[in-house]
Amino acid sequence: MSAKGPAKASAKEPAEGSEKGPEGGPADGREGEPEAAAERPRGRHLPRRLVQLYVGLVLYGVSMGLMVRADLGLEPWSVLNQGIAEHTGLTIGTVTIVSGALILLLWIPLRQRVGLGTVSNVIVLGLVMDATMALVPASSSFAVRIPVLAAAVALNGAATGLYISARFGPGPRDGLMTGLHLRTGRPIRLVRTCIEITVLAAGFALGGSVGVGTVVYALAIGPMAQFFLRLFAIKGLDEPSRVVTGKSAPQEPTAATPETVTGCGG
Repeated sequence: MSAKGPAKASAKEPAEGSEKGPEGGPADGREGEPEAAAERPRGRHLPRRLVQLYVGLVLYGVSMGLMVRADLGLEPWSVLNQGIAEHTGLTIGTVTIVSGALILLLWIPLRQRVGLGTVSNVIVLGLVMDATMALVPASSSFAVRIPVLAAAVALNGAATGLYISARFGPGPRDGLMTGLHLRTGRPIRLVRTCIEITVLAAGFALGGSVGVGTVVYALAIGPMAQFFLRLFAIKGLDEPSRVVTGKSAPQEPTAATPETVTGCGG
């Protein structure tokens, strides 16, 4: 009996050593590699992601400025920003920046996390929007305004696909919607609709532009954004949330992802 005991112990020790290695770590020295491997796709695609983020935000700002110049109705958040601009004397781009920064304060109780895309969204959209309006003159001709509106909506869809696929975090208004979704448990579609109706009504009351462009944007942006999300998707990154189309996000695990975003005005 006594002879068998040490034999068993000595036979067992090499087996453990072969699995864990000499110091209790992996025998092949690849400790922590799963975590490192998970980070590699994002690091490998970082240049492309940065390009997509900033090209997307610039194009988004251009599309917002073109919608103002078309003067056929704006998307809900721009209706509100335009209404505020009418009463403050500030440019609509400046109001967009200030309102975006103020909305971020609402993220605190909602426990949303700010990303590079969030901060960039606040700054870039308003600056580019004002620059676009300075470069593109207003027109009273429907022959000009209708194509400008169509170009603005199409450009907005492409811009949405670009910056969301970059996966650098939601814009301030997007984060407000997803944060309320997570805290209240209500479907994204309901939360988004309630917020946008409230914003649209407030903006209209302040003198913001509501018209056919508002309706066209509401009907077109979901399908267009979904198309461009697929077109600009970066292989190896998490799939962007379906919230962009106004659909309810899956409860697990996507709903809890801090980078879940929507395509409804940043």
